[in-house]
Amino acid sequence: MNIPFNKPYLTGKESHYLYDAVSTGKLSGNGKYTQLCQSHLENTYGFEKCLLTTSCTDALEMAAILINIEPGDEVIMPSYTFVSTANAFVLRGAKIVFADSRSDHPGFDEATLENLITDKTKAIVPVHYAGVACDMDCIMKIADKHNLFVIEDAAQAIDSYYVFKDGSKKALGSIGHLAAFSFHETKNIIAGEGGMLVVNDNQFAKRAEIIWEKGTNRSAFFRGEVDKYGWVDVGSSFLPSELISSFLWAQIENIQSIQNKRKVLWDLYYKLLQVWANDNEIKMPFVPNFATNNAHMFYLICKNVKQRTVIIDTLRSANVHAVFHYLSLHKSPFYSDKHDGRDLPYTDNYSECLVRLPLFYELSTEEIYHIVKVLLNCKFDG
Repeated sequence: MNIPFNKPYLTGKESHYLYDAVSTGKLSGNGKYTQLCQSHLENTYGFEKCLLTTSCTDALEMAAILINIEPGDEVIMPSYTFVSTANAFVLRGAKIVFADSRSDHPGFDEATLENLITDKTKAIVPVHYAGVACDMDCIMKIADKHNLFVIEDAAQAIDSYYVFKDGSKKALGSIGHLAAFSFHETKNIIAGEGGMLVVNDNQFAKRAEIIWEKGTNRSAFFRGEVDKYGWVDVGSSFLPSELISSFLWAQIENIQSIQNKRKVLWDLYYKLLQVWANDNEIKMPFVPNFATNNAHMFYLICKNVKQRTVIIDTLRSANVHAVFHYLSLHKSPFYSDKHDGRDLPYTDNYSECLVRLPLFYELSTEEIYHIVKVLLNCKFDG
């Protein structure tokens, strides 16, 4: 039995929609399938405006342009995240102020946030790690108090929600001024590469479309709103081709069945590993009461790097591919000398101790039982 870390799932409709897109003769962006995807996601999740992009990285870069990030501006974000979260703002000249993770979850520690704000702070970028919400009520109140923009990095968070104290819910990505999603092949729904910018603050809606279309008002022209189009702002080629959008549409149509299966697999892991994890001082995934779980990933937090190495090596010897995740950005070769020197102990702990287990749609219960059996036989010293 050979179990990869990830296997992209195909619903069966991807090739049909790709063929249909090709048959229309409209292969460039913002055609039938782009508009289908955008309108469906807006209506399903309450996003004000969706713009598909070629990657989540592109969506984040659009967000940085939209809020007019300039050299000297400061942007607060977690250190435990993918480099794109930071790069999007570094490219515009911003200084990144890294926040530590929570003690109970790799996501952003909201309690440290206000102490990091200065008169140069322009934005807060919470990252919904593993599709589990940051405390958005807390973050938005702080942002409103200090007149800051909030850009949700929701790369892993499709179909996940923030739960307010009254029990009401809002989809992650619908709360901040802007949000970015990923449809990379490792995500719950995929397009190979692909992403999406969500615009929830109407002041950005028109400009976002212009930036998306290389700095032109081309989209307005094709809607008949202007009689010609030209270069009116900065921008780039952020929108994806219809081939990417048509592939994504097949995934979006099946999102609930995909989500239901992933949650069954996640729950099975949790049930089978709970006692073993406790016995070995290994922490299981934690979902705060203000969050839902979209089963994006199943991870374990080991008590030290040695224990994690044993787990990864033992699984590898049984042909199971498990991986660690992010390295602390504040200690990265590129940014370590730009960081302000604060210790971020929880970030470093997750970098050294977190391991991700295989989780994908076609993973079978038999394979999970096999993975668990291997884990139960791990030999830890001491």
